[in-house]
Amino acid sequence: MVPVMRTEIKKEIRFSIRSQYAQLGEIEVQRALPNEFTQAIGPFVFLEHFLSYKQSLNGLDNGLIDKHSNPYRGIATLTYILAGEVEHLDSIGNHVKLGSGGAHWTNTGKGIVYSEIVRSEFRVTNPDISVARFWVNLPSTRKSAKPEYFSLQSNEIPKQELDGISGWVKIISGKCGNTVAKIPCCSNEFLYHIHLEAGKQFSITTDHANECAAFLPSDKAVVNDVEFQSGKLVVFTTHGELIKINNRGESAIDILLFGGQPGNEPIISDGFFVMNTQHEITQAYNDYYDGKYGQIKPE
Repeated sequence: MVPVMRTEIKKEIRFSIRSQYAQLGEIEVQRALPNEFTQAIGPFVFLEHFLSYKQSLNGLDNGLIDKHSNPYRGIATLTYILAGEVEHLDSIGNHVKLGSGGAHWTNTGKGIVYSEIVRSEFRVTNPDISVARFWVNLPSTRKSAKPEYFSLQSNEIPKQELDGISGWVKIISGKCGNTVAKIPCCSNEFLYHIHLEAGKQFSITTDHANECAAFLPSDKAVVNDVEFQSGKLVVFTTHGELIKINNRGESAIDILLFGGQPGNEPIISDGFFVMNTQHEITQAYNDYYDGKYGQIKPE
């Protein structure tokens, strides 16, 4: 993807869908992908968003989401923190706590156990939580790789300032123009955090080979001349190149734009495992029960 430099045909919107909602105390969990219309956007096979603006002070020192560890295999997971704090612990010895703007990336490969505990970052002055969690399907050749972990603080993620004090774009995964993300790429995927000031607009051209979608975590936005409410996943067709986002509101908004080239391998998912055959799913469970993923060691 490159910033738009010439007149392009606007991409058509294939569909939009409101995320499925679940309530965990004062945390709202929005599940956007997979959904009834599609199993994947490029290599992205899972997206959920944790959201809260009304945290009470009771129990804020305790982890609010994912207190329990889970086994993962066959995917790369990316947890991006728009607001809040996420503490990552895993069976290969990592224990990292990140605040707003940070990203946890885990290549689960042939199997890992990990836990990510979501909290508000500043318990009193800023109790908001907005955390997006993505799964990227690994090519079959990488599903048997050794698991690895990578993290970035907010100031380590490449950022492009938009013209006219319009806002900025963080390149979390993939590349945008000449800027390349630091997080490893598994399937030519991309993920951008677009921050757009009130009354401003942003345009970008896309590769015809890529599937792409926009997720509105907490604000409404106008995407290719259509207004969408917060919590919506907007999925584009491959016809056209231009994606144009307008902020007609009175305050800044955030949009997550993501996608990549669609895979040509079968996808079989079960729990936290994403493989290519049912036999591989069975093997993933057997390896987990045999202790091959290791355990999170108490500190």
